[in-house]
Amino acid sequence: MKPLIGISCCTKSFGLFGMPNHAASDTYVRAVDQVVQGVPVLLPANGAAADTATLLCRLDGIILTGSRSNVAPTLYGGPPHAEGTPEDEMRDAVTLPLIRAAVEAGVPILAICRGFQEMNVALGGSLHQLLQDLPGRMDHSTPLQPNSRIRTGKAHAVTIVPGGWLHRVAEAREIPVNSLHNQGIDQLAPGLVAEATAPDGTIEAVRAVGGPGYAVGVQWHPEYDFDTDAVSARIFLDFAAAVRARMNPLLRAATAD
Repeated sequence: MKPLIGISCCTKSFGLFGMPNHAASDTYVRAVDQVVQGVPVLLPANGAAADTATLLCRLDGIILTGSRSNVAPTLYGGPPHAEGTPEDEMRDAVTLPLIRAAVEAGVPILAICRGFQEMNVALGGSLHQLLQDLPGRMDHSTPLQPNSRIRTGKAHAVTIVPGGWLHRVAEAREIPVNSLHNQGIDQLAPGLVAEATAPDGTIEAVRAVGGPGYAVGVQWHPEYDFDTDAVSARIFLDFAAAVRARMNPLLRAATAD
């Protein structure tokens, strides 16, 4: 039996009349299909209507996706965003409670880019809104151009904390990553530990500690190159292993019944 993997969606306008849709990039679906070997389940950004308890009863793992929208600053005590900054409060209303409940229940989480920032905020941390405006910080955003090899290509290296989750997965102390974000972690949430940093000190990977399960996050996008980059593939394979490790006792109990 394949695991059910929830993939968080955003609210986006599509079509001639800008009708609201729930959307997630095909890259996440392909990563679940091809690497995790699970069944992708798109989680709508339906705000307060989301039934977190039911989702966690049915899902075997959760991937929190990237997005152009930013987490609402009211959720971490930050100043208002600059005019025109995209937000998605319906998504926030689903993902933040879901993260807290999943961490408590031990449902495995892989958080990516916006999802990485969501996990930090959900667990009590805060964000910088524009890293490139801070003294000594680099511009972590991507060139807005159609050439995907440039847009999603490796942008800088990250230094990996020895002995942690990412060190085990990457089998290296430094790896190159892509970089497609403006926001980043300011105050690291209690219960999270840093697993990697960019050359300017920006936290680029985290792991939850003290809980019953597996919850990790990366600021970059391994879903863009899992088919060509060994570390990106291993991130998804490690998540898959955590999902199956949690499933096995449940499957044995079901068989015994």
